[in-house]
Amino acid sequence: MKKALIFQNKVVDVAESEFEVHDSMSWMDCPDDCVSGQWELEGGKLQVIIKPEPPYDKNRLREYPRMSDYLDGIVKDDQAQIDKYIEDCKAIKAKYPKPE
Repeated sequence: MKKALIFQNKVVDVAESEFEVHDSMSWMDCPDDCVSGQWELEGGKLQVIIKPEPPYDKNRLREYPRMSDYLDGIVKDDQAQIDKYIEDCKAIKAKYPKPE
């Protein structure tokens, strides 16, 4: 079983075994899927906290098509492939608009 390092009721680290920490921190057993920054201590139990949506730019980066597809289209002089890449990027930008 993993160990969660707790500071101000938040999981700040997860380790296989305990190590010495400042008195303001404590260790407790946690499930294998426990992740620092995503769990907190509430009522003596560790619970998953709801994370806000990542910023639009991180969502975009995660879903953009591979740059190698675009470069391949350039090298092959394949305008259809280049156009498809650009349209796919525009669709992702529309899906995750930049906040105003």
